[in-house]
Amino acid sequence: MFGGGYRGESLASQVVYIFVWLLTAAIIVRALLSWFNLDPRSPLIQALNSITDPIIEPIRRIMPRIAMIDFSPLVAILLLQFISDRLQRFLG
Repeated sequence: MFGGGYRGESLASQVVYIFVWLLTAAIIVRALLSWFNLDPRSPLIQALNSITDPIIEPIRRIMPRIAMIDFSPLVAILLLQFISDRLQRFLG
């Protein structure tokens, strides 16, 4: 399922995988769109921000930009992957 599900995985494990995959995709799209001068009031930008802010903003508060580069999306993706891996191992 979606290139990552195996027949032996539990339904809960597959749900975690899909959720993390979608969240990771949203973070990547948000990071890519930040390179363009888009209207922050755009429905697409507002939707992406509302989905990804709960993950990115706490990291952004702790981790400052380095040479004008915001690494918080990368850190968020790495944390999501780590947590997803642990949850999937636990859920089987």
